[in-house]
Amino acid sequence: MDRRSLIGLGATALAGLTLRATSASAIQNAQTELALWPGVPPGGNGVNLKLDIENRGFWPNQTDDRALSRIQHPTLSVFRPDRGDGSALLIVPGGGYRHLLVDKEGSEVARRFNGAGVTAFVLAHRLPAEGWSDGRDVPLQDALRAMRLIRARAQEFAIDPKRVGVLGFSAGGHVAASLMTRFAAAVYAPIDDVDRNDARPDFAGLVYPVISMSPPLAHIASREELLGPAPTPAQEAAYSCDRLVNAKTTPGILIAAADDREVDPLNSLAMFQAMRAAGVASELHLFEEGGHGFSLRRIEGRPISAWPDLFAHWGARHGVFRHVMY
Repeated sequence: MDRRSLIGLGATALAGLTLRATSASAIQNAQTELALWPGVPPGGNGVNLKLDIENRGFWPNQTDDRALSRIQHPTLSVFRPDRGDGSALLIVPGGGYRHLLVDKEGSEVARRFNGAGVTAFVLAHRLPAEGWSDGRDVPLQDALRAMRLIRARAQEFAIDPKRVGVLGFSAGGHVAASLMTRFAAAVYAPIDDVDRNDARPDFAGLVYPVISMSPPLAHIASREELLGPAPTPAQEAAYSCDRLVNAKTTPGILIAAADDREVDPLNSLAMFQAMRAAGVASELHLFEEGGHGFSLRRIEGRPISAWPDLFAHWGARHGVFRHVMY
């Protein structure tokens, strides 16, 4: 048997398998990777994790679909456009607070918005149930620090610190909605000059987001990872983003599909209604079909494929984007 045949047999054997690896990063094609914290992250004493990267795609025949977990050192991966318009977007992948889907809800989305002149920062945040003290606030700690770090380095990346937004997917949508509503929360002690910067996003996009932690809307898997198996009603309320909306909440657009069987699309409606009641600029697009986790995949030729353009146009109308996509 020749070498080519052996390679072919190896590829056939690997096709359809879930692949696992450990590496410094699984967010591909970023120009720069920034460490969020200069030392041990908050609540990290005694935590010793080795990054786990699961490729759920059918290598080598299909697109990568990496899932990160056991994140000891959270990062921002920077994707810069050829011609930036000065805006910036913090992208928060989902994964049920169990892992982060950094390809389809991270780097792929970053490159798409690079096409509209947006500088994109993909967040690889820590996960709440991996040994951190105050684990339920770990994702928000990292998101707050990420917003502050982006603004602290705005000049370096040629961005306007008054046009920095957040875009979150699924459980990442809960992180983004928490950032919209809890941007002033003192969930960690300031450690350096970066923490002098404002953490409030100027605009937001929530795509099939987890919002409520209370039945019947709660996504049970995300709630258990974040709050444990038996949260109290007070804990559920404290982490239900629709209950935290006030007049200072970040304006935003919500995208979901009516046939989502994973996260009830009424989560998006609850957030939209709360924002409207508080007088916060908001827009909701609830598509008939699309399911959950579509991101930029499985949308070609379907009405839901319009969502990136809807977000770009919404941002342009609100003065944060200078270009739109078609």
